[in-house]
Amino acid sequence: MRPYLEVLQRSPEASWSMLNRRLEDAIPFQWHHHPEFELTLTLNSIGQRFIGDHSGDYGDGDLVLIGPNLPHTWVSRAKIDQHQPHVALVLWFHRDWLLRMTAGAVEFRPIEVMLERADGGLHFSKEIAEAVRLEYEAVFEKPPVERLLSLLNILANIADDRQATPLASVPSQSFELKESRERIDRVLTHMHLHYARAIGLEELADIAALSVSGLHRMFRRHTGTAISDYLTRMRIGDACARLSSTNQAIHHISDAVGYHSIANFNRQFKSLKGMTPREYRALFVRR
Repeated sequence: MRPYLEVLQRSPEASWSMLNRRLEDAIPFQWHHHPEFELTLTLNSIGQRFIGDHSGDYGDGDLVLIGPNLPHTWVSRAKIDQHQPHVALVLWFHRDWLLRMTAGAVEFRPIEVMLERADGGLHFSKEIAEAVRLEYEAVFEKPPVERLLSLLNILANIADDRQATPLASVPSQSFELKESRERIDRVLTHMHLHYARAIGLEELADIAALSVSGLHRMFRRHTGTAISDYLTRMRIGDACARLSSTNQAIHHISDAVGYHSIANFNRQFKSLKGMTPREYRALFVRR
């Protein structure tokens, strides 16, 4: 599944965007990306989130920061309080806009450090999510200036979360040469477009203009993982999305994500997710 580009709208009186999204039935699968950072607090909902090559469970109070142009979606399994809607409170902002405001202010340096870590997404601890929850929910009712101050305060608070954990694999941006970043970007773009078919190491090495051994070193340095493991996570992540949001037959999903052996697909899926594809799909069947 290729993500679609979401074009965000903002109010003429604001320099960033926000959405108080309330859904009675379900949070649907909508695989998309955008150039803005996204901070999302999910309430009264349990299900699965997909961010780049990451897939994981979410529950009430789930707080995640997503980097620019990183494909993502949530898909709900159930509401916690059946009399209330699924809620996603979403704040979007551009990196350059925020850094222009924080530049030169040592007090905001933790926010800048957090953004440097967040290109692949960050999941924040329950304690931090609970600490900012009241202000986060109130921001939607505030006038523009107070709303902006609340955004900065929320970001400053979550930036202090030492338990925040990275989610998706992304090229490292720290202390890397521009040429090296361009090489890994070409390789990852090719992999994300063609992971459903066999991709040879020589093919990727040619794209990177490196030897196969040089490709392996560069890939592990940037992503922290092996090429084969990265491909597996992308393929299984796509399979999870299809299992949770479509009625496609499992053998069709296996073929669509690049596994022409259903036995190998089942084995890889269980190794990564701890359950079979059929068991995973059953989590999303409404009872």
